Amino acid sequence: MTHDGSQPGPPPDAVQYIERTRSLYSSQPPYRWLHHDPATNPLPWTPITKPIATSRVALLASGGIHLATEPPFHFRNDVSHREIPADTQNEDLRVAHFGYDVRDAQRDPGCVFPLTALRALATEGAIGAVADPALSFMGGIYSARLVRDDLAPRLRDFVLRQRADLAYLVPA
Repeated sequence: MTHDGSQPGPPPDAVQYIERTRSLYSSQPPYRWLHHDPATNPLPWTPITKPIATSRVALLASGGIHLATEPPFHFRNDVSHREIPADTQNEDLRVAHFGYDVRDAQRDPGCVFPLTALRALATEGAIGAVADPALSFMGGIYSARLVRDDLAPRLRDFVLRQRADLAYLVPA
């Protein structure tokens, strides 16, 4: 929301993913998009009370990043996640995702999984620490029920066990 309470429009270079999704699946029945009504179900909001420079930051990313030594994600309702040690180097990462062009992520996993950048921020003192391990999952899960009932609670619980002060969610 903007300062006057209105909803901002998309930036001019935004990917129009809803139209792209409709086009890709035009032969299928129309997708039933989820709608959230904040009047009947307010979003939980926890203000940041600790300085970011002393905060432990958990990385969660939906770009389908996994270690080279692990199996890739499946492309249909895969609600698994991968734990990526915080000291992992980009050359040890791979990507498996059907929902976006992965060529840039293959060249530089940091564009969807900014672990190296977070480590640099910790070294510079901009953040307190990177929670270890970071978490990756495969976005593009068509079943909202699986995300709501399985994946999201598992990721939440994992971050809470890490005692992270902030969670940095990177969508792909």
